[in-house]
Order: sequence, then C-alpha cells, then structure tokens
Amino acid sequence: MSEVNAATPEIRQNNTIYINNLNEKIKIDELKKSLNAVFTQFGKILEVLAFKTLKHKGQAWVVFDDVSSASNALRQMQGFPFYDKPMRIQYAKTKSDIVAKADGTFVPREKRKRHDDKGKKRKDQHDANLAGMGLNPAYSGAYGATPAIPYPGGAKSMVPEAPAPPNNILFIQNLPNESTPMMLQMLFLQYPGFKEVRMVETKPGIAFVEYGDEMQSTVAMQALQGFKITPQNPMLITYAKK
Repeated sequence: MSEVNAATPEIRQNNTIYINNLNEKIKIDELKKSLNAVFTQFGKILEVLAFKTLKHKGQAWVVFDDVSSASNALRQMQGFPFYDKPMRIQYAKTKSDIVAKADGTFVPREKRKRHDDKGKKRKDQHDANLAGMGLNPAYSGAYGATPAIPYPGGAKSMVPEAPAPPNNILFIQNLPNESTPMMLQMLFLQYPGFKEVRMVETKPGIAFVEYGDEMQSTVAMQALQGFKITPQNPMLITYAKK
C-alpha cells in the first residue's frame, strides 16, 4: 500500500489545474484561446500556460482566480473531448507564480519552473510573452476596435424586429473578432445533437450553429446565452432566420 501512496501523492486543491493528453498538433496560440473559451464558464481566468518545448507538449495549466472555480472545472471537464482527445485534469502540483505573487508567497524559481533546458529558455519565454499579447498581430487591432456591446446603435441585425420561430439552427452574435470555428465548436459540442459551426469570413462577430432538432438547439441556447468568451463579449443567441 505504501508503494501506491508514494507513487501517487495527494495533490491539494488550489487555483491552478494541470491538463494533459491534449492534442499536440494544435498550435499553441489556438490551444490557449480554445482552453480559455472552454474554461471561462467556471470563473475568472488569470492565466493560461502552454509551451512549445517537447517536454511540455500536450500539456497546459489554467490559473483561476479562486479554488472553487478550479474545482468545478476539474470535476465538470474531466474527460471532455477537446480536439478529439479526452482531457485529463488534476490540480497543479505547485502554486502558479501569478497566484503566489498575489498572496505574497512568491519566490523566484526560474531554474526549476521556467524550463530545465537552458538553450530553449529564452525562446519559450518569448513565445509565452507573444501568446500573452495575443500572438497574431492581425488580432491586435481587433480589441479596442470592437464595440463592447453591440446594442444600442449596433448593426441593424443585432435586434431583429420579428424573432425567428424556434428551429434547429442558432444565430450567435457579439463574438470577439478572434473567435474561430474550433473555439465555438468546443463550447457547443457539450450539448447533445451538435452538428456544425459556420462562420462568415466577411462578417466577424457572428456565427451559425446547427443541431439535430429545435429541442437540442434550445437546450444549448439556454445554457450558453450570455456566455462570455471575453469579459466584453457576452454571446447573444437567437434562432436563425430560415
């Protein structure tokens, strides 16, 4: 028995969850944005960490503002099919630097935490910094340029005069410009009957999500209505006009 206990020490609950078994083919910036989109429903996320080194492939850390958010995320997302692979989630073994700094227990430990491989250390930190800034320069203007709330005075389509009758296709509005079909798929795939996400390249901020029938689309609509992919972008979901 003691051998088993030694091999699997008890990891205490904390703000940070450690995720592995992630699809290694997904680019780091896409992976981080998708993780943020999926986990933000459980509470405020302080940081999402993922690195390009071979040693850290298929792994990520999500740092929440409080322990209860991390606990809910771990419980509800365990085994969730993320990019076709079930996520394996546990509490992180060590407290994240961002949390340690907040509660005053931070001790620099670059040699141990950042990367053991000195040759790749600078490159990884550079990658992590770029990712933290949004990575893709094409997105840099998307933030301030997008109105926080589409109404009032938004596009004419934002508030339809006559709502469409219930049907199996949902019309999603007020999405951040950096949204991708895969990010939305991760969210809507949680609900039964999901078929596909369609986005219109010429019209950022909107998408169509199709389900098997209107009952299934209604369940997803009620669950994700007002869901925030970013703090400024609560989703506005209606039935699509046919």
